Amino acid sequence: QVQLVESGGGLVQAGGSLRLSCAASGRALSIYIMGWFRQAPGKEREFVAAISRSGASTSYADSVKGRFTMSRDNAKSTVYLQMNSLKPEDTAVYYCAAGSVFADVPHRYDYWGQGTQVTVSS
Repeated sequence: QVQLVESGGGLVQAGGSLRLSCAASGRALSIYIMGWFRQAPGKEREFVAAISRSGASTSYADSVKGRFTMSRDNAKSTVYLQMNSLKPEDTAVYYCAAGSVFADVPHRYDYWGQGTQVTVSS
């Protein structure tokens, strides 16, 4: 199995940027499809982005397309989420997840980090 630890969250003004990181340990990161999800208070966990094992393919939620970029460095066992032009509605706890299927639903992922808080002020 793999252990995931997110970092890079914080408080930022609307229009600003943050880069989230997700460091993996245990099994090699390269064998997993990776995803980013987020959950705001009182809302269900929602898909943000996913990336294939090689990094050649990515998928994004419509709400973040053109603003967020997901990438991975398998040699460093780390995945990233670059978030630009942040909006107050991006405020949530952000989670990275690992699985074996390229999917946009939480139940298709097997391993989860503890999450990192992102707060965007207006």
